[in-house]
Amino acid sequence: MRLGEERLKSFSTYDFLVLDYLRRDQVVPDHLKVCLPGLVTAGAVESIGRGRGVRYLLARSLYAALGGKGMYTRKKGLDRETNKALLLKHIQDNAATGSQMDEFRQVLPTLVRSQIQVLLRELRSS
Repeated sequence: MRLGEERLKSFSTYDFLVLDYLRRDQVVPDHLKVCLPGLVTAGAVESIGRGRGVRYLLARSLYAALGGKGMYTRKKGLDRETNKALLLKHIQDNAATGSQMDEFRQVLPTLVRSQIQVLLRELRSS
């Protein structure tokens, strides 16, 4: 989705501050977090995850406009099936000695412990 000039004109100063925090990989201050749902709806920001583990990043179109398509891909992370494949490979490669959670967190450093546990449960059931 492209952000049109009219849509950009509707953004508040606070919206632009939030976009700048995200662009610089900084934590959005609590008093500005109220802007995030509107920016997601406008297509300027994407949310990743659910609940307390939700993360926000600039939309692909904004990274493209900034010349950072690769940066978007890195920040967005790998898809669920790729993450499970990496975990499975690590488990298979270390079948003799077993695998610890610390190792899984090294394999998928952008995920929190609970996200890794969900992927491991899915692997176990499949």
